[in-house]
Amino acid sequence: MAFQPKDPHALIGDADRERAAQLLKDAYAKGQLTHQQLDQCLEQVLSARTRGQIDVAVAGLPAQNPGDRSTITTVSGLILRRGRWRVPADLTVASALASVYLDLSRAVIEHPVVDLEVLIGVGRVRIIVPREAVVDLQDMKTGLKGLSYKPGRSSGAQGPRIRIHGTVGMRKLTVRHALLR
Repeated sequence: MAFQPKDPHALIGDADRERAAQLLKDAYAKGQLTHQQLDQCLEQVLSARTRGQIDVAVAGLPAQNPGDRSTITTVSGLILRRGRWRVPADLTVASALASVYLDLSRAVIEHPVVDLEVLIGVGRVRIIVPREAVVDLQDMKTGLKGLSYKPGRSSGAQGPRIRIHGTVGMRKLTVRHALLR
């Protein structure tokens, strides 16, 4: 589990509450919690003041499979993924100087929610998502060049939810849906 307390009486902050709330929302999206359970656990998390209180709220969640988490890092150059590749439920892409090109349009996406954390300093980032995917960019921060995204016509409830968050510093983040083939 993500919250392994050293001291259950240690005070927590908003970032801890937000992390726990996101774990609960992801579990709900995967069908691991009912709507009633989600409401109850979110209430506990949002009112929690200590690490132990948060642990109680997320204790019923199944442990994440280590194969569902992956990190791609490099100092400079190009991070490139395209064609058929397995997309883990939790993917972090990080670099100070590299550009990133992730094409998810032909990738194998086995999870209803993909959590994609992008941590790029200077490089450009381009992400192509499946036509039917729902893209969530709410927690994405971009710097100098900003963000370019236009929701696709085919995106809807039947596709995977791609949650893209993190920081892109100096260059542009472009997210688009795959074209017809």
